[in-house]
Amino acid sequence: MSDDHAFDGITIEAMRKKRGAKWQRYGDQVLPCFVADMDFGLALPIHQVLSEQLAAQDYGYTMGFADRPLAEIFAAWAERRFNWTVDAGRIEGLVDVVQGIYLTMHLFTEPGDGVVTLTPTYPPLWQSIDRMGRRLIDSTLVRGTQHYEIDFDDLRSKLDANTKLMLLCNPHNPTGRVFNRSELESLAELVLEHNLIVLADEIHADLVYTPHRHIPFATLSPEIAERTITMTSATKSFNLGGLRFAIAIFGSQALQDRFNAWPKGALGGLNSLGILATETAWRDCDDWLDALVRYLKGNRDFVYDELKSRIPLIDVFSPEGTYLAWLGCERLAINPDPFEHFLEAGKVAFSPGPNFGSGGDGFVRMNFATSRSIAGELLDRVVASLPAPTRP
Repeated sequence: MSDDHAFDGITIEAMRKKRGAKWQRYGDQVLPCFVADMDFGLALPIHQVLSEQLAAQDYGYTMGFADRPLAEIFAAWAERRFNWTVDAGRIEGLVDVVQGIYLTMHLFTEPGDGVVTLTPTYPPLWQSIDRMGRRLIDSTLVRGTQHYEIDFDDLRSKLDANTKLMLLCNPHNPTGRVFNRSELESLAELVLEHNLIVLADEIHADLVYTPHRHIPFATLSPEIAERTITMTSATKSFNLGGLRFAIAIFGSQALQDRFNAWPKGALGGLNSLGILATETAWRDCDDWLDALVRYLKGNRDFVYDELKSRIPLIDVFSPEGTYLAWLGCERLAINPDPFEHFLEAGKVAFSPGPNFGSGGDGFVRMNFATSRSIAGELLDRVVASLPAPTRP
């Protein structure tokens, strides 16, 4: 079976048999495209190694992180995929990136400190700030002519002496931006000027479409690396979300020591299947990932072209990375909000825009990591749900 068939052959009937949140939450009449799970099966090497572990009924505790080869495997992955030289000794295992966000907030800021992020953004990034008793500083991205852009004047005006941490999502969820070097260097100048620590959520780094290129924030300069904690995982690129494993890469020993001051027992243990699958993904699955990105690029173009031609009142940019489309529905004559409308009238479950913070009202987020036929059915339902004057 070719990779394209493995991606394109996914059917609604097969998906209905899955037990995860994506295909079960809204019942069997709704087509889901909300949570960031792909509908595709696993890369063959991952499927094989997990099958072998299950056949051996090997569900025991995994070896300690330092005793496994994963750090070295990721360092090799970072070098060949991003030209990023990583010190394997500066890598720590986590249950997931969200755990790392909350722990970083706890260890590197105090209650009342300012924490800045670019909104709309991944919900745990902005929601964690208030939930941890910190002060949310949100600079809303603005719609440019080709894509969303950072409003550096707004961002600069909001940073103050009590701002301690920047939460950066790149590639950006939900807008699909892949920030270029000039933008990242401008952010780096502000980071140095205000003596900030940066948590760089780069979990979508593998999912970037040519001619765009992911630049790890920690590679901008030695001074930036020393104040950057990069968090990533194979869960988005290889569809392993339920196996709960991520890593943090520290740009300095001081950052790592401070992070490790938190008692290890409070972090919980690592998932043996998750770490095994991740090692396999980053060591043996480059070809599968390359084929996936090619297929997703086709889906991206399909969704963009269909929306532009069939529902021109929906505002959408072609994402530069991720498998997420950010759909502006403010011009549609629908009521109530677009999430509720499409769920009730179209039986399609998007992610609600307000979940992503400032700049999310009137939007929904679409996950297009599915077969072309399912993506087409989703869009057919969206079109059919709209009043006739909304369509061309």
